[in-house]
Amino acid sequence: MALSSARTTARTVARTAGRSTGRPASRPAAPRPPDRSPGVSRLRRSRRRTAAVLIVPFFVLFAAVMAAPIGYAVWMSLFQEKSSGLGFGGTERVFAGFGNYANALGDAGFRSSFAHIALYCALYIPVMIGGSLALALLVDSTLARAKRFFQLALFLPHAIPGLIASIIWIYLYTPGLSPVIDWIGALGGSWNFYRDDHVLASMVNLCAWQWMGYNMVIFYAALQAVPREVIEAAVVDGAGAFRTALQIKVPMIASAVVMTVLFTCVGAIQIFTEPKLLNQRGAPSIDTEWSPTLFIWKAGFVQHDYGLAAAASLLLAALGVALSYLVTRLGNRWKAATS
Repeated sequence: MALSSARTTARTVARTAGRSTGRPASRPAAPRPPDRSPGVSRLRRSRRRTAAVLIVPFFVLFAAVMAAPIGYAVWMSLFQEKSSGLGFGGTERVFAGFGNYANALGDAGFRSSFAHIALYCALYIPVMIGGSLALALLVDSTLARAKRFFQLALFLPHAIPGLIASIIWIYLYTPGLSPVIDWIGALGGSWNFYRDDHVLASMVNLCAWQWMGYNMVIFYAALQAVPREVIEAAVVDGAGAFRTALQIKVPMIASAVVMTVLFTCVGAIQIFTEPKLLNQRGAPSIDTEWSPTLFIWKAGFVQHDYGLAAAASLLLAALGVALSYLVTRLGNRWKAATS
């Protein structure tokens, strides 16, 4: 109030002085124009060139490995190769429009592959996210010892390439070779990892073994940013370890949980290596069109129908975009509700 009154008084005095002297009251000085000296201009141009040098490689790589392949796939999906006569005259590429998309959506194997993936995701995502989060909370708890050792031990399976991990578990699933089956038999039980009602759980176990440690590290890193005074205040208020973990820690790492769910969903719909090896091993319920990626592989590299493969790939990409949008929207609502 005092500062405002002082400013008002100063303006009144200035106007009065201007009327008494016949001169207009003084006005605030206009802002100085920017310095356009040659040295400043050269400095700005140098900064712009430096920024361009640092940014251009990213756009070049993005265009080479992302934009160009997607554009080529879109172009391929609009054409079909047809042979003339009895096939002795060679093939010609004809414009098909959305014919390849209609053929993909009309294929019973392609549609059933999405049903298989939906069932797989319904089992795999809760196991993956729940298991990773539980491991991270256990390692972050005050009762945990040798935290560095357990972080490394749990992350180590992710360092094994997916193909090698699949071969390891194929060995562990094979009767007569697997010590796991021998142990189950020694306990009086029996289990066939390739049976129709067991093969899905076998696939989920294989993928979760490889990726659970990776997601655990993400959750554990997010838990380190939770203020310790908040946890101490919850303990002082009488909250136990379980309640503190669910009501304090998990809501405060909501962003990490949403990000991990998003990556897990997008990765799950692209599963290829695990069902491919199980199919080669002879699992009766895993055929060459069990997942969308297997259908795309068969269309492109077995049937050599590249237009159909491109169209199916873009439909799978569209599903990934839609799934990402849905997970992001639901995750934002959850974060807003817990904040």
